[in-house]
Amino acid sequence: MQQSKTDSSRWWRTASLFSFIFFTVNQFADAQNNSALQSSSFDTIKQVKTAILDIGYAEAGPENGEPVILLHGWPYDIHSYTEVASILAAKGYRVLVPYLRGYGTTRFLRASAPRNGQQAALAQDLIDFMDALHIDKAILGGFDWGARTVDIVAALKPERVKALVSVSGYLIGSQQANQKPLSPQAELSWWYQFYFATERGEKGYAANRRTFNKLIWQSASPQWKFSDATFDRSAQSFDNPDHVAIVISNYRWRLGLAKGEAKYDALEKQLATFPAITVPTVTLEGDANGAPHPDPAVYAAKFKGPYVHHNLPGGIGHNPPQEAPLAFANAILEAAALAK
Repeated sequence: MQQSKTDSSRWWRTASLFSFIFFTVNQFADAQNNSALQSSSFDTIKQVKTAILDIGYAEAGPENGEPVILLHGWPYDIHSYTEVASILAAKGYRVLVPYLRGYGTTRFLRASAPRNGQQAALAQDLIDFMDALHIDKAILGGFDWGARTVDIVAALKPERVKALVSVSGYLIGSQQANQKPLSPQAELSWWYQFYFATERGEKGYAANRRTFNKLIWQSASPQWKFSDATFDRSAQSFDNPDHVAIVISNYRWRLGLAKGEAKYDALEKQLATFPAITVPTVTLEGDANGAPHPDPAVYAAKFKGPYVHHNLPGGIGHNPPQEAPLAFANAILEAAALAK
């Protein structure tokens, strides 16, 4: 756990850690193996239109509950949060889990719209989603692309965010920063990014997206023994007609190999300064994350408000909400408590 700046906040965060450990030790192991604990899927998918997208999303909990919005990453989908949503809904929260652009039932309204996967576009999608549902402020949580997206909204629009849960912490990037080469070992971990930079990679992903993404699940969470049925349920979202274009755009944009849209230039300029996040935040990291991720000590200083970090034990990989749903739900509750 990161050290706090004052004695009072240090006491609170120490107490929070003990409560987190107590909750996890006593309930985590049994719940992970209890297939009857939560629903295995979202029964109903709703749709809401923004200026650009018709966004598909799942919703759980009372309509008048405090809103919690949870974002998935690549190559995952909303089903990363089925159990988390059920837990939080039982606590009285209104939980909303949208498909990102290029996934599931989310569609572009115009055939001519750029299939753009840059980070600012996904962040604007989240703000537009909140506006369309008349949600002024929400607790946000995410991992992978979802973590980057909620980080951006928390950094640039803190008035819209009550509290934040971010797996792997601070993930805001820039094309300029990504020009700096990494060590050979670090570059190796990004092999798929370089594959996607080629025409062969784009065609290969289009032809083999399910096999490809199952490989990523296995390498990113090497100790997670997910079933074929679990993967197949999420893999349906990759059949979205824009999925390949969005994924390729996202990774090529990061390397400066694809241009973003001019309307996001101002946002990207702000993000290139790596703005601090001031909202109450809990960050998480699995002890068996096989995907590229920063050291928690590196990003701790980017969180200037009430802040707690937890390392999740027990072989937890890149997808904590699905691999450790009680721990992730507890982090949402902890972040909400930090905001009080």
